[in-house]
Order: sequence, then C-alpha cells, then structure tokens
Amino acid sequence: MSQLFSPLKIKDVTFKNRIGVASMCQYSSIDGLANDWHRVHIGSLAVGGAGLIMAEASAITPEGRITPGCAGIWNDQQVEALQPITAFMTKHGAVPGMQIAHAGRKASAAIPWEGGHHLKNEEGGWDIIGPGAEPFDDDGVRLWKTPSQMTLENILETQTAFVEAAKRTLAAGYQLVEIHGAHGYLLHSFFSPLVNNRDDQYGGSLENRARMMLETTAKVREVWPENLPLAVRLSATDWDDAGLSVEDNIQMAKWLKEAGVDIVDCSGGGASPVSRSSIGNKTAMQPAIAGEVRQHADIMTMAVGGITEPQQAEEIIASGQADIALLAREMIRNPNWPYMAAKTLGVDVKKVVPAHKAFFVG
Repeated sequence: MSQLFSPLKIKDVTFKNRIGVASMCQYSSIDGLANDWHRVHIGSLAVGGAGLIMAEASAITPEGRITPGCAGIWNDQQVEALQPITAFMTKHGAVPGMQIAHAGRKASAAIPWEGGHHLKNEEGGWDIIGPGAEPFDDDGVRLWKTPSQMTLENILETQTAFVEAAKRTLAAGYQLVEIHGAHGYLLHSFFSPLVNNRDDQYGGSLENRARMMLETTAKVREVWPENLPLAVRLSATDWDDAGLSVEDNIQMAKWLKEAGVDIVDCSGGGASPVSRSSIGNKTAMQPAIAGEVRQHADIMTMAVGGITEPQQAEEIIASGQADIALLAREMIRNPNWPYMAAKTLGVDVKKVVPAHKAFFVG
C-alpha cells in the first residue's frame, strides 16, 4: 500500500493523503486582495488531488509584504476575498492552509520578473524593519534598503499583528495556520546569527535569538483553536558555517513543540545572499534534513525541495523523513501531479481526485 496516499490526522483535521502544495508567492494581488488569478490558480490545484494546499505567504501588515503584489491577511476585505477559495478547496477534499508572514528587511522589493530589487519609497516602496539596521546586501550595484532596528515596542506590535492575522486566517476558512520563520524573513532573521547582532534579550545566545519566534508562536497558539494544527516553517539550515546549523533548528523544533506547534515545515537558507538553497543545488538535500528534525525533535515534519517524482515522494514518507511531502514548481508544471502519482503508484484515482475528474479519467 502506498504510504504517500495514506491519510494523516493532526488534531481534528484529516488529510486524505500526504501530498501538499507548498506555499508559492504569486505576486498578483492588489492591496493584498485575492482575485481571479488566485481563484483559478488555487482552484486548479484543489481539483488535482492534493491533501493540503498552502496559501502563498500572506503578510500580516502592508509593510510586511515582500512586494506590492504580495497577498495579505491584515484586514477583513482580504478575509472576504479568501472565503470562496477556502470553501472550494474544502468541498473538493483539500485541507486549506495559510502561511502568515512578515518579510522584515527583505520587504519593499520589486516583483521578481521586474527585477526583484528594493523599491525606493517614491517607486511604490516603503520603510522596512529588522532585528538590526544592516541591509540584506551591499553589492554596490542595486539599491538595498537599510532597515530600522526594531524597538521592543515594534516587536510587541508585530507579535500582535501575527495574532490578529491568525484570527483572520480562521475567519477565512483555513484549517491549518503556518507561521513563516524561514528564508531570511523577519522571524528567521531574528533567529539567524548571520543577521541578528542585537545585545538585548532578543539577541546574543541561541535562546535569546529564538525568543521572537517562540513568543510569537505562543501568542498565536493562544488564539488558534486547540483542535486545529499549527505549523512553523523553518530554514532548517542557513547553509553557512557562521549561520544556523541543523542542530540549532532541532533545538528550535523542540522549543516550538513545547509552545504547541504540531508540525514543522523544513525549508532552508535565505538569511543572506550567499545562503540561498539554490546555490549548489542544496534544495534537494532538504528532505533528508526534515528527517533529522523529525527524528531528533520528535515532531511531525513537512519536507520540501526538489521533489518531482512519485516514487521520490513515496520514499520520503515511507522512510520516515516527513509526514507530508510538499511540492511547489512541480505543481505549477502539472496541477494534476497527485493524479499522475496515483497512477504511477497503483492507487485508485477515484480516491484521489473529485468525481468530476474521476468519471472521465479514472
């Protein structure tokens, strides 16, 4: 029997299989609102057969967006725009998940296919914040904004914004919320020694650098229903000897479990320009790291990175590296990947895709 297509229950939520669609920024929102693009994009994935579909990183404040085109979850209009999308996902058997995020010093950027550089305020950008006042890069070619170092008041305000975003996530119909603590965005930048050089209670030791993530998570757990799963995405390694190690992230996962987290989404890199997972094809190493976190922190994990083939995803689940295999670009190439995987692994596709599809192709 295929382990990839076995159900998974976390709290009161049952995932029909272990295939998840990873959070993928679409850069197609206006004022953070979902629109026709999102309805079609997510809708096509919802009928493809995945057990979990993660919404793209959705900013907790306007200033927390990566780009002006990023999704948001900071007001009720955004909730209303998302409700039909989550209803459609649920109707067709996919668990809707939301990733709530703040981009920190990587915010105020141009849309990637327009260059991805930081935008000046007069170009539609905005002031940015971070644990310190160092820009993401200083290559002497492109503009890299200098963030304002966050005060204790700023930290509290941001944590409160995460809490309010979690409340709106529930109102929008999502059954899983994931706090984005990876890729050099705000929470990861507090945790990573590549970025955080503070000398207060939020800097210095591993425990102090973890404080922002852990406090934020604990506050979200207080408002997120106990019967619904809470996830955190980590960069499980900084891919830099001076940065976070896998062992550091195993400790973080242990702390997160104590704070009420049910599953950790193991990505990697992003804290600095030289610590990207794409350098040297490190992405493909991430599922094995998810296995280390799962084993040593005794917590469920989601694996992501370079997963393209059904047998590969099957092995990740069967070997105990992860409880959910997340795919991103491969789902854009083929939203019907779960159907294809079922055929490949000898699984009855009628149990995977909606009846509308199964009637014709099952």
